Amino acid sequence: MVQLYENGKSRADIVSEYELSASALDRWIKQAHQTGSFSEKDNRSPEENELIALRKENQRLKMENDILKQAALIMGRK
Repeated sequence: MVQLYENGKSRADIVSEYELSASALDRWIKQAHQTGSFSEKDNRSPEENELIALRKENQRLKMENDILKQAALIMGRK
């Protein structure tokens, strides 16, 4: 769709021919110009990327904490 638009086809023609919302086409065009990609990963804001990284780190730390608790219990039994 973006390629059609960039090749000169009107926005209104694309929207009606493919039964799209104008906002969806506009978003795709904007994404193509900003990142050259339609992948969700490439179009995240820096805040979204930071949140994902922090959630991964939090999960890793919880797992490490659980392992250390189990090790402390085992060492306490000996």
